[in-house]
Amino acid sequence: MGSVDGKIAGPLHARPVVAVVGATATGKSSFAEDLAVRLDGEIVSADSMQVYRGMDIGTAKVPVHERRVPYHCIDVVDPGQPFSAALYQRLARESIETVYARGKVPIVCGGTGLYVKAALDNLIFPAGEQVGNEVRDRYLRLAGEHGADWLHSQLEQVDKASADLIAPNNVRRVVRAFEMLADGTSYAEQRSHASELLPYYDTVYLGLSVTTGILYERIDSRVDEMLADGLLEEVRHLVDAGFAEAITSSQAIGYKEFLPFLDSQEPLDSEAFLEAAECVKRSTRRYAKRQRTWFKRDARINWIAADEPLGQAALQQALELIRLHG
Repeated sequence: MGSVDGKIAGPLHARPVVAVVGATATGKSSFAEDLAVRLDGEIVSADSMQVYRGMDIGTAKVPVHERRVPYHCIDVVDPGQPFSAALYQRLARESIETVYARGKVPIVCGGTGLYVKAALDNLIFPAGEQVGNEVRDRYLRLAGEHGADWLHSQLEQVDKASADLIAPNNVRRVVRAFEMLADGTSYAEQRSHASELLPYYDTVYLGLSVTTGILYERIDSRVDEMLADGLLEEVRHLVDAGFAEAITSSQAIGYKEFLPFLDSQEPLDSEAFLEAAECVKRSTRRYAKRQRTWFKRDARINWIAADEPLGQAALQQALELIRLHG
């Protein structure tokens, strides 16, 4: 089985986990389902937004009635409920073991790089990473009181190596660095050893690669399709249900951009609506760029060209890679 120096940190199974990764709008979900059907598998989602109930259209969840195989790690919590990569790690690994216990093949599918790594590599989180994290709450409060630059300067005083790796405006990562210090390690230290992590599962990594121009066209078309499918109504329902604050997070692309438009009560043909839709497209394109950067750093990924709709040739290529891996 493929691994780092033949070593696996977690449980060994007769067949490897299959991971389908890549940027948004590359066709991961459909391709993962095709593989699951051929391999008698089940899908474990690795998407940080698909864990939230009621956020369906904007997160591109495959509708329940269209799913050809079982899905895991979807619709786990309500928007605004505490959730983290550490919680995802526990849930994803429980799901993978459940799939294996049924004699099926787990297929991890998603574009949240940290979630993929949390599930499949021996990534260890600070003890306070679960819920009710007092260290996190304290530093988030300080950031709110004094600002991002001030918080970054405080980190620089106690852990300059980590501060040098983190942009001052990245409050979440600065707070994360303080959490790690409280747990006896450092962000810089973990970053320096990131490439040395042992895999937790033997995994075949399949990445879908789409050239930039085509990917951006797909993103724009996908946003238009989401709007036609009722994205605005989904945002309005979440607001009416009391989740307005939860969908203002930086990750909630496709939701937060429409809140000013809803407040304005402008018509659908207004400049406000068109600007909100364009803002979603821009934000999604930027997110896709970050995803590509993350996954391109992982030399384990076997890239499959996906400029054209993925048919039998791409599926056979993936199946052959899985066969050769085993």
